[in-house]
Amino acid sequence: MSKPTIGFIGLGLMGGNMVENLQKRDYTLNVMDLNKEAVAKVLERGNATEVSSGKELAEKSDIVMLALTTSKVVEMVVYGDNGILAGISEGKTLIDFGTSIPASTRKIGADLAAKGAGMIDAPLGRTPAHAKDGLLNIMAAGDIDTFNKVKPVLDDQGENVFHLGALGAGHTTKLINNFMGMTTVATMSQAFAVAKKAGVDGQQLFDIMSAGPSNSPFMQFCKFYAVDGEEKLGFSIANANKDLGYFLEMVKDLGTESLIAEGTSKGLQAAVDAGLGQNDVPVIFDYFSGLEK
Repeated sequence: MSKPTIGFIGLGLMGGNMVENLQKRDYTLNVMDLNKEAVAKVLERGNATEVSSGKELAEKSDIVMLALTTSKVVEMVVYGDNGILAGISEGKTLIDFGTSIPASTRKIGADLAAKGAGMIDAPLGRTPAHAKDGLLNIMAAGDIDTFNKVKPVLDDQGENVFHLGALGAGHTTKLINNFMGMTTVATMSQAFAVAKKAGVDGQQLFDIMSAGPSNSPFMQFCKFYAVDGEEKLGFSIANANKDLGYFLEMVKDLGTESLIAEGTSKGLQAAVDAGLGQNDVPVIFDYFSGLEK
């Protein structure tokens, strides 16, 4: 059976590595990105064509994949002039690998369904290095028949591919995951900052905390920066701030609230305002260390 033609928009660090993995597995690709250097790298590897619009990409591809930064950008690419919605047709599938607002995802899915096309939201776990080797964790959701149709391609991209239920469940799960993870990192980073202010040795604090149930990979990442001065998490404060904002919007849509998320979001936003947005999340330690009442 021949492999489906893939249309891919978003050739950043994660998306670019995902495309490289697909090329190694002999998929034919249509690609689009504002970064022409990233496009050129894809074209140099062969079996890929650059297209000029989402409409053209959707017309020429069986599966459209997005690795974009925000829900706003996703909606622009889908609904804009010459966007994906204008070119997609019956039997085709859109897969959103980014972290998006679930309500937006469900709206796009309904509009695609009206044209006979399917949608899967499939946010990612793990790193760009895993993407290059097809070893991502993929949190997919959507109609089960649509999921089963694209699962062979997802299996080529992920070591662990989960189906989480109806469309939007993937993005919901990713936002909950990032709420827990980023709140943990912010909390632990502030713990190290308070220890520093109190004259408690950071390495000793880590030795004590890591000997108990608080130990976790996130604690390790916080220690790497607060004690060793190394950035190793590979996830920026700006991205964490965006995801916490999406989590709070989702919580509001559900008719409830999260005071914990509001506190974490306030800290992340303050760190962004202090010029730390492009740094690793544990670098929020520097903001907390300089914080005075």
